[in-house]
Amino acid sequence: MDIFLTLLGFVFVCLGLAGSFLPILPGPLTGWIGLFVLYLSKSIPLNWTFLGITLSIALLIFFLDYIIPAIGTKKFGGTKYGIIGTSLGLIIGILAPIPFGIIIGPFVGAFIGEMINDSTNQNKALKAAFGSFLGLLTSTFIKFTISIIFFGLYIVRVWEYRDVLF
Repeated sequence: MDIFLTLLGFVFVCLGLAGSFLPILPGPLTGWIGLFVLYLSKSIPLNWTFLGITLSIALLIFFLDYIIPAIGTKKFGGTKYGIIGTSLGLIIGILAPIPFGIIIGPFVGAFIGEMINDSTNQNKALKAAFGSFLGLLTSTFIKFTISIIFFGLYIVRVWEYRDVLF
């Protein structure tokens, strides 16, 4: 059973890495599930502090993933309309069956929101949309970094208990 849980945990940690880029999977949360499954094996002692801290980080990143593009829009001069457009574009981009919807959605949403606010200033709208795009890239980078760390923690723990697991 320990080998099965170890392999299942490995699958989840790998899915967490993929989820850093795919909008369908919440990367760090999926990676955390892999860590949790690993700790369910009888060979590895349960560490609630470790699991609690990593879960807190995964949940924080999960929520920030939806906020950071809006912050990017605001930092690049976007108004409330651009921020709302970014958020709506992100949701539509996730749900839309088009390739790269998660990237295109916030950009287009911020642009449309700023154009609704001030239809004469396309440069400002493009700047806010670019801020949304940078926010999305930042969010993806953070998710990938945390997922890599979770993957590393998984590998270290499996390596540490390799004699007992296998």
